[in-house]
Amino acid sequence: MTKAASYRPERAILELGDEFYDKVEPADFPQAILRFRNDRAAAEVGLEGLSDEEWVRHFARFEALPGNLEDKLALRYHGHQFRSYNADLGDGRGFLFAQMRDHRDRLMDLGTKGSGQTPWSRFGDGRLTLKGGVREILATEMLEALGIETSRTFSLIETGEALHRGDEPSPTRSAVLVRLSHGHIRIGTFQRLAYLGQADNMRKLTDYCLRHYYGEEGGADGPERLLAHVAERTARLAASYIAAGFVHGVLNSDNINITAESFDYGPWRWTPFWDGSFTAAYFDQTGLYSFGRQPEAIHWDVVQLYRSLGLIADEEALRPAAETFPEHFNQALRAAIFRRLGIVPGELEADLQTIVAIQTAMVEGSVEIDRFFFDWRGGRRRGPSPADAAYGEEAFKALEEQLSGYAAAPGALDHDYWSDAAPCSMHIDEVEAIWSRIDAVDDWSALQAKVAAVRRMGKAYAAAPFQSG
Repeated sequence: MTKAASYRPERAILELGDEFYDKVEPADFPQAILRFRNDRAAAEVGLEGLSDEEWVRHFARFEALPGNLEDKLALRYHGHQFRSYNADLGDGRGFLFAQMRDHRDRLMDLGTKGSGQTPWSRFGDGRLTLKGGVREILATEMLEALGIETSRTFSLIETGEALHRGDEPSPTRSAVLVRLSHGHIRIGTFQRLAYLGQADNMRKLTDYCLRHYYGEEGGADGPERLLAHVAERTARLAASYIAAGFVHGVLNSDNINITAESFDYGPWRWTPFWDGSFTAAYFDQTGLYSFGRQPEAIHWDVVQLYRSLGLIADEEALRPAAETFPEHFNQALRAAIFRRLGIVPGELEADLQTIVAIQTAMVEGSVEIDRFFFDWRGGRRRGPSPADAAYGEEAFKALEEQLSGYAAAPGALDHDYWSDAAPCSMHIDEVEAIWSRIDAVDDWSALQAKVAAVRRMGKAYAAAPFQSG
């Protein structure tokens, strides 16, 4: 590999020491068929110049990148899974492969999914189904297009093994995925240290996160500052899920990144309608992680970080930071909804009432979320639309009057996407259809077309600068 000038390798994780990870070896896969390479993401970390052969060597055979980590590191953590504490967790089918700086000078990780067994695999085979990899491409591309801070699907390589799974037809095809993330430190990483009573390691981890993810040095008040950052960013994450109509499905504390970047996609779905009880996972029988309860779930995870940091800080000193979540959430929800609608925010309380009116109108009119935000982009009803009958009902008439007081954001309708007949969506029927064509006849054209359509939508949203109010 010829090193690009923009490739800046890092090995920051080694500062923490071997009590935070286990050195592992990747599986030796019988095949390596390159199915997806994210050159747009690769350009941000100086790796877009890799040939396909080099790509496979690094991201299927896991030959170390120049100047980067020599060992593959399975990270250790604990976590609450559906509110039950599990001390037997850790990277069970992945490892940290490399670190580097991106075009924004952020510390980034390349981590794997489906790369083989580790000491934390328990009874699993450490593999990933090809369908799971395809679903992660679709989730991350759609979330990125909607402006949500998310991990990026960097690479997907089919590996030639037949996997057996209880929740999809088996045997099924296998793959190894690499994701580009702004860190893999989880709330569960802190929980593990609290559980083991490792105060010195808790201080070390707190300082590491402040230094590398928030640009601050540690100190006596480091835990309070870190918690404040996490509370603000996770509130923004929760709000962005609601504005997108996205349901992550498994918001356990080991699935919440300390940078609040969304990641680790399993049973995700987009809810077509504004339905607070809509769930993504068939095993979420109580609706703990349903669409409408996601802010509560993420806040609950932040409280677990608060409790964990109590090992090295006074809980009363930490409490104010933990309690800022609701206020941050309201502000972030206003920003996310208004960004998607393409209007300029006003006074917070009035804007929150407008959001209630938006939700009420969608529910009463049975209008799909994506359709509403598409038809009302810029704060004015555009048409014609299949939802025009619903838009004539009282709830939408009241909303139309309320929205008349808002100005369209500059550039809100500048992209030709807003002249399309229908919005770009990511509902489960289409996801299954895309996979069916791959599974049945190895036809990847529908996936490629969908990624292109989603990225085009992302450019349309990006055409309007963010309005903070």
